[in-house]
Amino acid sequence: MGQYDVHVFVCTSGDDCPTKANVEDFVKYLRGEVVKAGRQGDVRINKAGCFSQCGHGPMIVVYPENVWYAGVKQEDLQEIAQSHILGGKPVARLVYAPGVKGANKTKDAK
Repeated sequence: MGQYDVHVFVCTSGDDCPTKANVEDFVKYLRGEVVKAGRQGDVRINKAGCFSQCGHGPMIVVYPENVWYAGVKQEDLQEIAQSHILGGKPVARLVYAPGVKGANKTKDAK
C-alpha cells in the first residue's frame, strides 16, 4: 500500500469541471471532512488536472479502488466523504464507468 490508505483526486481544471461547479470548494469540503474525522494521516485529498472526460464532470477519483465519480454536485460530497472516503463503500449512483480507458469526452464538450 502507498503512503495513504485513501487518495482522492478532484478535477479542478480543464474545459468542463470548473465550469459546472466551484470544484475548489469540493476540495475544501472533502479536506474538512477528513480533518473532522481525524484521518488526515491516512487520507489525502488532492486537486488534479483534467481527466480528459469533459462532458461528464465534475469528477472525483478515489484510489486505491480506482472508483471514478461523474456529475458530482455539492450536495453529493457528504455522502461520498462519509460512505466512501471514510467508510470504504463507494456511492454506486455516482460511479462513472465508461467501459473504455482513455479520453471519453462527450460530443458537446469543448
